[in-house]
Amino acid sequence: MTEFTTHTAESAPEASARLLEGAQKNMGFVPNLLATMAEAPALLEGYMTLAGIFGKTDLSETERQIILMTNNRLNGCNYCMAAHTTISQGAGVPSDVIDALRNNTPISDPKLEALRQFSIVVNETRGWPGDAQVQALLDAGYTKQTILEVVLGTAFKVLSNYTNHIAETEVDAAFSANAWTDKAAAAA
Repeated sequence: MTEFTTHTAESAPEASARLLEGAQKNMGFVPNLLATMAEAPALLEGYMTLAGIFGKTDLSETERQIILMTNNRLNGCNYCMAAHTTISQGAGVPSDVIDALRNNTPISDPKLEALRQFSIVVNETRGWPGDAQVQALLDAGYTKQTILEVVLGTAFKVLSNYTNHIAETEVDAAFSANAWTDKAAAAA
């Protein structure tokens, strides 16, 4: 396996250094994901920019985390499941929603469950949901905008999930209490 460097602002390419410094200032530490992405400044900038854009959707924090954590689970990303569990806890996402996302069980709120199911369909069909699946999301009270915001969240997770798979990013101490293992992958 090719080893990737977990950069610091001092070791990162110049275009990544300022982004890592900003992360340090905003979060109090540089997550290993960002430190690894720093190897490719365009990837790091794209990821951080897309994170900001996804935060501008009309979705609530709980709804955004449903999309993100559903993709993390489906993509088997141990790092992102731990990180987003911690982020969700800090953002006040209900614990029953977090547990459902980590364990692939239904969310008790029917509207939120419809969003989870649609996120699954978008990931598993590579963006080819059927008319009935689209209608189910709309019938649950979401909009065409939501459909496209699910696409945005799915694309966002490809950047981090795939980076973590390839680089085997180590889970940060800040997220380690919420370690997660893909049970399906572990059983294979």
